[in-house]
Amino acid sequence: MKLFHPLNRRVGKPTIIGVLALATLLAAPVVAAKSRYAELVIDAESGRILAARNADSRKYPASLTKIMTLYLAFEALEKGKLRMDQRLKASRRAAGQPASKLGLRKGERIRVDDAILALVTKSANDVATVMAEAISGSEVKFARLMTKRARNLGMSRTTFRNASGLPNRRQLSTARDMARLALAIRRDFPQYYAYFSKTSFNYRGRTYRNHNRLVGRVSGVDGLKTGYIRASGFNLVASANRGDDRLVGVVFGGRSARSRDRRMRTLLNNGFKKLRRGPGTGRLGQYVRVGGRNGLFARVPVPRDKPDRRRITAKLREKPTARAAAVGAWSVQVGAFTQVETARLRLKELTGVLPELLTKANIAIDAIEEDKGVFYRARLRGLNERQAHETCRQIIHAKFDCLPLPPTEASIKASVQHG
Repeated sequence: MKLFHPLNRRVGKPTIIGVLALATLLAAPVVAAKSRYAELVIDAESGRILAARNADSRKYPASLTKIMTLYLAFEALEKGKLRMDQRLKASRRAAGQPASKLGLRKGERIRVDDAILALVTKSANDVATVMAEAISGSEVKFARLMTKRARNLGMSRTTFRNASGLPNRRQLSTARDMARLALAIRRDFPQYYAYFSKTSFNYRGRTYRNHNRLVGRVSGVDGLKTGYIRASGFNLVASANRGDDRLVGVVFGGRSARSRDRRMRTLLNNGFKKLRRGPGTGRLGQYVRVGGRNGLFARVPVPRDKPDRRRITAKLREKPTARAAAVGAWSVQVGAFTQVETARLRLKELTGVLPELLTKANIAIDAIEEDKGVFYRARLRGLNERQAHETCRQIIHAKFDCLPLPPTEASIKASVQHG
């Protein structure tokens, strides 16, 4: 005798298949949440990886995209293509972007400095399009420029299709690439980095809180950016400084803003503990390298014992002594940069790896004016020919660029005068 039950009617293969399909559907969000997760923590001084999970898996960056939009905005300011007081006009396309947004209307104008703050704090999608169109004429062209600059910086697994991070199945990046971008924007534009530490933004009578709630709440965190779309989950790139140490952390695919922030807090705390325990902790031999805007890599050195930073600063300010000048008029160049702060950072990185260089030569930054602008050349001076070639050999072995420079007539005269 069969017992009657509504579910017993015509139970057969179709119903079994339907149940299995329902079970798969219910399980799908859990699988997706796991597959989109990634994390990475690096020592910002050396690029050494301290913790990583799925660091090279391509994910949707969401509004982390705006870090690159800001990078190109800072570059445009540096080159004079934009001015802070310049007022940018919102197009129909910009005004039509979905939230999060400022709500700009077609034809409305916004100052560049307000636009930067709106991108950092409110993560305004309409402002991202305004900035893209102001720099490149269209968001499509701007996205191509974003991808090109990403390749220059070593972000080999990143492709951009828009300036905001709004959903696009071809807009992809990785935790490692986002860490590269975080390092690059601070290295190349230290004069603008303070924007990322703003906790709020006032615009036309309204106050917008920074979506990055770790800024001002977690010890040392001074930027960078959050991101969210449904396909990505909750993303975050954070930079934190404690004492002489700085970390960059990346989280992709958090289940909520709160759990993402909690995880980042844990990653940063553990990372600083590893740094205090010394260079033997973390993932030995694994580093994040960052390229320069000209496509050449700023090679990441293998860290050794950190020298006294006060000693480095003092040496950077010293004038060449008579003894050093008498040694010879040869020098070596370890880089040429458009920002003097970048040249200083390169010399500090180099002397951090090879502190013995401080006893061999005098550190100098030469400002050279060329047709394309002023360049700052980071050099070691006061060497003879043999010392210059030997010094370059050591520097290249430490994975930095180096070029030995023979004496010019001016440098020979300077050596004689100092002698």
